[in-house]
Amino acid sequence: MTVVGPFGLSVRDQALEADVQAGLAAVEEGLLDATKSEVPFITEAAQHLVRAGGKRFRPLLVMLAAQFGDPHAPGVVPSAVVVELTHLATLYHDDVMDEADVRRGVPSANTRWGNSVAVLTGDFLFARASHILADLGPEAVRIQAESFERLVTGQILETAGPRDGRDPVEHYLDVIAGKTGSLIAVSGRFGAMMSGADETVVDVLTQYGERLGTAFQLADDVLDIASDSHESGKTPGTDLREGIPTLPVLHLRAQAAQYGRPDDLALCDLLASDLTDDARHAEALARLRVHPALEQARRDTVRYAEEARAVLAPLPECDAKVSLVELCDAVVHRAG
Repeated sequence: MTVVGPFGLSVRDQALEADVQAGLAAVEEGLLDATKSEVPFITEAAQHLVRAGGKRFRPLLVMLAAQFGDPHAPGVVPSAVVVELTHLATLYHDDVMDEADVRRGVPSANTRWGNSVAVLTGDFLFARASHILADLGPEAVRIQAESFERLVTGQILETAGPRDGRDPVEHYLDVIAGKTGSLIAVSGRFGAMMSGADETVVDVLTQYGERLGTAFQLADDVLDIASDSHESGKTPGTDLREGIPTLPVLHLRAQAAQYGRPDDLALCDLLASDLTDDARHAEALARLRVHPALEQARRDTVRYAEEARAVLAPLPECDAKVSLVELCDAVVHRAG
């Protein structure tokens, strides 16, 4: 058994491993090439997060999905570069909105160069992704545009919050389906589509990516509370500090409203206070880490990962399918 990529996916078939490793190496080259500019400062800023590493989860999914067609088809690697560039661009913007200090274990771009440079660098990456897309054909451009619309819509819905009478948990799941699930769905879709796989396979891998993407984000929600910065690559409790209600917090609020337990109500009050204060922030993190709401969020992560696994049933039995199943297990493992 060997391991592919920073995400830690085990691959048992040597030919599959070779294909995936070669594909991911080509994606790295493509990312560095796409982030080069005639202006050295732009190159430095654009490559800041590329060189910081990362799981390359989306390109990995592209490579595995491409195994159901011709994995060496010319559009496979460029489409993987597109989805990763798009993801990286959103990270630059997210860090500005969240006022994050750390990303992938290094100072965030906004910390290093300021908000304006971080936002413009994200825009630069979107532009480079669009340039590559233009060579992949109008259908790829349309798919990416629809995905990006969903991504931005999810971010706006998160900022606006649920409308009156809407279940906050349902609202949040819609948010992350847009913010995270949409681009991971495109990763599965591009890999299958660019490889020439059957349309049925393309549809299966798109649905798989959507569900796996939701599980992936829920695992991140758990990690934001349960992990240290070494595990997650960013400062723990970033969402808490910014007042962003992730799934564990939403479950806590629902339990407090339903049962009225004094400890739950007190913790809700603490979370609603100014968590830029380090002592209050540390107390909130410590109390959430032992609260049943965190375990409930873990169960939700498992549920979406199991749904992703079930979607794969129609695919032919092969090593690539086994690896996709293992991705579901790996996402759940991240959430503990």
